[in-house]
Amino acid sequence: MTDESSAAHPDTVVLVHGLWMTPRSWEHWVDHYEARGLTVLAPAYPGFEIEVEALRENPQVIADLKVADTVDHLASVIESLDAPPIIIGHSFGGTLTQLLLARGLGAAGVVIDSAPTEGVRVNPLSQARSLFPALKNPANRHKAVGFTPEEFHYAFANTLSAEDSRAAWERYAIAAPGHWIFEYGLFANYKPGHQDTWVDYSADRAPLLFIAGEKDHIMPPSVNRSNAKHYHRSPALTEFIELEGRDHWTCAAPGWEAVADKALEWATANAAPLRRAVADG
Repeated sequence: MTDESSAAHPDTVVLVHGLWMTPRSWEHWVDHYEARGLTVLAPAYPGFEIEVEALRENPQVIADLKVADTVDHLASVIESLDAPPIIIGHSFGGTLTQLLLARGLGAAGVVIDSAPTEGVRVNPLSQARSLFPALKNPANRHKAVGFTPEEFHYAFANTLSAEDSRAAWERYAIAAPGHWIFEYGLFANYKPGHQDTWVDYSADRAPLLFIAGEKDHIMPPSVNRSNAKHYHRSPALTEFIELEGRDHWTCAAPGWEAVADKALEWATANAAPLRRAVADG
């Protein structure tokens, strides 16, 4: 016989990368969490399974990517697991994490410097400046659009030296789908009907933590704070914290370990315990 009275916390973490990035951006977190005995998955967006260098040479796969297909792909990865995992997303990966939680997936979610879901109307000047390289040319809507090293330094890694920022750009940065930036960026709330980033803010779902960086230019704390407040009608736990001195590159900038530990500790503490079958006698 088996008894399901024993409980355990989630032992699997799914890391969801953001735009201008690939799963390589999580390489330190994978090692950090695996050293704690966790199973760690960092799934790529559809077509992003190849390396950074290959995506730079073949950006058409980036330009053609759809949000709905990406959410479906990530959902299939999570649904294949034996138990609900902790889901952690950075930047647009935070948007995707919110969409996954809205589907009833995950035991807990943490979004770090998250891009907003539909309905968040806070657009600080630094965000507009960060996105301007993509938005300045309407033709970019149909292209894969990248940052120059200087643009990356402002938008992502403004607390780093120019030299360290360029090293991060060289190792990790790729282009992003232009239509995602146009359709789900500054102009998303001015289109009729619901977009692919819409969620029901009043619905129940797994606990969710927003982590914002004080110095983040592209997704400033005010954006994340507003996004979190939109869930005020939901019965689910939603919390927001702001980390002093952190920029958008917080998941790899010096001190990233504290960010990783904060995310995991909160998710583990607030996730619903999983029921484990154990032998009786």
